[in-house]
Amino acid sequence: MRMTYTEDEKKWKNGQIKRLLFLDALRAIEPAPFKPDPRSWSNDRVSFAWLGHATVLINFFGLTILTDPVLASRVGINAGPFIIGPKRYIHPALKVKDLPQIDLILISHCHFDHLDMWTLRRLGAKSKIVVPSHTSDVFTCIPQKDVNELAWKERIEFFGERGGLQIEAFPTAHWGARLGSDGQRKWNGYILERQGIKLIFGGDTGPTHHFGDLRAKGPFDLAIMPIGAYDPWKTNHCNPEQALAMADAAGAEYILPVHHQTFVLSREPLGEPIARLQHALVKTPQRIAVRQIGETFVLPERSM
Repeated sequence: MRMTYTEDEKKWKNGQIKRLLFLDALRAIEPAPFKPDPRSWSNDRVSFAWLGHATVLINFFGLTILTDPVLASRVGINAGPFIIGPKRYIHPALKVKDLPQIDLILISHCHFDHLDMWTLRRLGAKSKIVVPSHTSDVFTCIPQKDVNELAWKERIEFFGERGGLQIEAFPTAHWGARLGSDGQRKWNGYILERQGIKLIFGGDTGPTHHFGDLRAKGPFDLAIMPIGAYDPWKTNHCNPEQALAMADAAGAEYILPVHHQTFVLSREPLGEPIARLQHALVKTPQRIAVRQIGETFVLPERSM
């Protein structure tokens, strides 16, 4: 699939070059508001920490999972010692050295803000990786060698000796090319199931019926959903109300919002997505798992 742009999207994309080269050059990156302590988490619970953008650290009953790991200060194309691409506004809540051993890395798609080679090269070599179809060739220069492609509606199970973890891929409304010429690459959302608990990692998506199609596979205890970068990217990114509607359509009790507050990839103000989500859930604010980078959420026992 080759990405096509509307005139509004082209205007934003062309103007972004000036922002990347000039306005971001001397800007300091702010510290994360919170720093989680994953080594204190119980292996008898399901715990989450939002590290920034779409990177979430999960302790799933003793299995450690990292989604779309991006911990570098910039994401984009390598140009010698430099990276040409967006600069973070807020540092990741944890550095690589602060992470526990990661059992599983989930990659939703190959875009630079979701797949960062700098980060992957610094993570432990023992991690398993799950990626969408036609993307495993990207991972030839990283230490992790257990790379598993998963097509839409395919399932895989890992860690049977530790109680098992079932993973199923599903389509979202997005695209997967990393450089523009590799349109064969796919993109995934994922269902994760372990010990009777079911989670959704929505990856990156625009508004779509695919989350409603998941309802028969639920109920789901929590959905990790993207809520930012929707203006002007209305087709491939969803706004907060649409993210909530899709989580509701899937039957998710809690929503953990990601893809905001970290990089400026669109026109809406940095704090607008979470403010809109909080407004949409003003009558049930407890459904929002985290609001700021670095916050930790432990799935309540009543849900388990």
